[in-house]
Amino acid sequence: MKLVVIEGVGKKPAIQKYLGSGYKVFATMGHVRDLPEKTLAVDVENNFKPTYVIMPKKKEVVAELKKAAQSAECVYLATDPDREGEAISWHIATILGIPEHEKARITFNEISKKAITKALECPREIDKSLVDAQQARRVLDRLVGYKLSPVLCRKIQSKLSAGRVQSVTLRLVVEREREIMNFVPEEYWPFFSVLSQRGGKIRAALATKIGSKYKIGSKEEVDEVIKGLDGKPYIVTSVKKTVTKAHAPAPFRTSTMQQDAINKLGMSLNQVSMSAQSLYEGVDIPGEGKVALITYIRTDSTRVSPEAQAAAREFIAAHYGADYVPEKPNIYASKGNVQDAHEAIRPISLERTPESLKDLISRNHYRLYKLIYERFLASQMSEAKYNSLTADIECGDYGFKVTGRTPLFPGYTKVYSDKEKDDDDMKKLPDLSEGDRPTFVEYSYEQKFTKPPARYTEATLIKAMEEKGIGRPATYQPTVSLIEKRAYTERDGKSIKPTELGFKVCDMLIMYFPDIMDVTFTAEMESKLDTIEEGGKVWQQLIGEFYTGFEKEIEKAMGDGYKMKAPAQETDYKCEKCGSPMVIREGRYGKFLACSAYPKCKNTKQLDENGNIKVKTEEPPVETDVICEKCGAKMVIKTGSRGKFLACPNYPKCKNTKEYGE
Repeated sequence: MKLVVIEGVGKKPAIQKYLGSGYKVFATMGHVRDLPEKTLAVDVENNFKPTYVIMPKKKEVVAELKKAAQSAECVYLATDPDREGEAISWHIATILGIPEHEKARITFNEISKKAITKALECPREIDKSLVDAQQARRVLDRLVGYKLSPVLCRKIQSKLSAGRVQSVTLRLVVEREREIMNFVPEEYWPFFSVLSQRGGKIRAALATKIGSKYKIGSKEEVDEVIKGLDGKPYIVTSVKKTVTKAHAPAPFRTSTMQQDAINKLGMSLNQVSMSAQSLYEGVDIPGEGKVALITYIRTDSTRVSPEAQAAAREFIAAHYGADYVPEKPNIYASKGNVQDAHEAIRPISLERTPESLKDLISRNHYRLYKLIYERFLASQMSEAKYNSLTADIECGDYGFKVTGRTPLFPGYTKVYSDKEKDDDDMKKLPDLSEGDRPTFVEYSYEQKFTKPPARYTEATLIKAMEEKGIGRPATYQPTVSLIEKRAYTERDGKSIKPTELGFKVCDMLIMYFPDIMDVTFTAEMESKLDTIEEGGKVWQQLIGEFYTGFEKEIEKAMGDGYKMKAPAQETDYKCEKCGSPMVIREGRYGKFLACSAYPKCKNTKQLDENGNIKVKTEEPPVETDVICEKCGAKMVIKTGSRGKFLACPNYPKCKNTKEYGE
């Protein structure tokens, strides 16, 4: 019996099915060794040597793994094909005593018989550079979190924490909110002349005045323009007719999949992440068991394997015709700092169409699979072509512009398009020629005001993180969720805004740790960490360069007496438990009433936005179809201080919980 070790228990059935009876698949359910929670566990005096321990919750898993390995003729380490997966394999190899140069590591980008068989044919040694890259991030994040958090607790309030990526992400949210708060609206008046030419109406937008760009800023200016136009002829001075092309969008990488699913499907970030994970690991299909439908989901690459590209071109020709297949395969340039080890996110087989699965899988799985399928198919298709027109019209001192675009050949839009954008662009082409004098019909104008930048949503915050180089594909979703979980941000509908606590934490960190909170510094650090993965830098050296300045900033922050802590505010309320006065204090979730006799009396009460005591009304738990993977019971929906969540009904015997929407 050969032992194949993987991470997620969700993909175990699919992999076992493809491997057959000669193999045993063992799932570790993520990391088994890590830095202990209660201590720094990084020896800063000894080249930042980390001390790893078997995680308390994984001791039974490790015992079972050792037992399985002892009876196996060989062990294959098939954890995820990324930094974290490589590090998990290294930890497992250390625990099992697998020699450093033994070729026990296998990776596959998709869970299919072909990919797994190919991986088993060419096992390799563990990639130590990849492991070092993960260790560097883990050690750096531990140093930052472990050292920063006490500063926040001392200067703001207890039980606060900070992190390398989450803190600078919080800064993006805080700075956007301040932009909105400080925004001063400006008045403007979009102005059009509606004209008639050969029986068709033309809506010409005011663009220039005496040859220079012109924007109307008041009703008085509107009246002035009308006065300058009244009675004067409109003359078409130029007409440009062209065939324009729109290139197919690149296949999804992690961030673009998350953004599109949030924007187009209305799913939450957690729902997207959980559904994508299931599609990668395998979903239950009647008569087939667990079947994986898409490739690995944590990637910043738009690369497609030659085999997948050839299969797509063949599929497109057969189903849409040769005109929809580009002369040469579409190649998409990767952005800077891309770790191109993985492919883009794509369906494993185009023959497994979304419609063939619609009644077999859950609604969210179907919708997300359809989005990924259509995006990949479109990415391999021909350009869309349009008849486009741009015309200039003059009247007195003023210049107007007319644009229009109509489809000539649909190309990739046959399967995938941004409908709202396309609808805005599609206008019937006016029948215009140079020298035409269209007839005036009416003026069209309205008062508007410039709007402040929009608050971030989950989708736009991920986009900003990627564009600014903050974090990597595997960290986008956890980071956005974490700053909300820690009550540094909150939701206003779909928008994300900072809490009062979030403002304080951000300002305090900027005051004492300008580098940690600097977007450019964080992006450069991410790039340096990537060079370790490529074998270009020793990880201890990088940490040492950072820690020298960071340690001085910690000493300075802990050494002065400046604090943002608000003093307790006296009230007329009496504690019903001990009779002492109640006072208003600030906590992670805002202001609350606390007994002044604390810690002898720990009575507290929540306050609403108006400072009134909240009356607790407990809703009965609602049973769901989600099965608790720890005890097999049907999980229930409960409501806590941060909203709804899934909980095991067998609490306190089973304390398993999940985020609502998983």
